[in-house]
Amino acid sequence: MDIETFLSGYAADLHLNSAVIVSFRKTTCSFRASSFSGYNNFMKHHFTDLIALAALLLWPAIPLFWIPIHCIPRFFRRLGFLTYILPFITWLPIALFTFTLRDVLLEYRISLPEIVNVIGALVLVSGADLQAWTLTLLTLPVIMGTPEVTKAVPGRLVTTGPFAVLRHPTCLSDTLMLLGVFLWTGVTTLGIVTVIDALVVNIIVIPLEEREMSERFGKDYEEYRRRVPSRFLPLRRNR
Repeated sequence: MDIETFLSGYAADLHLNSAVIVSFRKTTCSFRASSFSGYNNFMKHHFTDLIALAALLLWPAIPLFWIPIHCIPRFFRRLGFLTYILPFITWLPIALFTFTLRDVLLEYRISLPEIVNVIGALVLVSGADLQAWTLTLLTLPVIMGTPEVTKAVPGRLVTTGPFAVLRHPTCLSDTLMLLGVFLWTGVTTLGIVTVIDALVVNIIVIPLEEREMSERFGKDYEEYRRRVPSRFLPLRRNR
């Protein structure tokens, strides 16, 4: 073998090895990129599942607590602080049952554009802000329904802040948070729950609560209703 033939073969081998190395590096980089993208998608999907599941677990607590109290207030007034056993009797079994069905409840999703997901997150934050605002005005005993279960803690009629625009901003904030989670995650079950929540609140919860408020505050509440006719959505206001 002469020198020229040897050098030609060596150059060919070197070129082949270089091509193999470049190809290996490209494959490695592509694998890393796809793995990182897959990990991000997994984490994002897992996080939205947690948010959706939390909303599904917590949602029934409010109607299951307030509807019985507003339906038979005298019974729970006699029961006193034992009323707070009620959530463990009504909500906890439903929450456990919901948790066992979590895979089925979270399986079906609507593919929504990313801009809708962003709007959903903003609606969720807005609902949480409204909830915090109303709860600050109502104070902790009223939030927990203490005036409904004992005369030792008198309630007061709150007409400032969001209550000056609509009579039940707390109910609106609950529905907004559910709607926000649905638009963010696209979980079909949450869309159905949002509609059910709005119907239950407007057909059952608000009428029962307003009946009790009228009995408790009398003419003051009737005047408030005349001044603030919107009960769930801030549509109009009388002067």
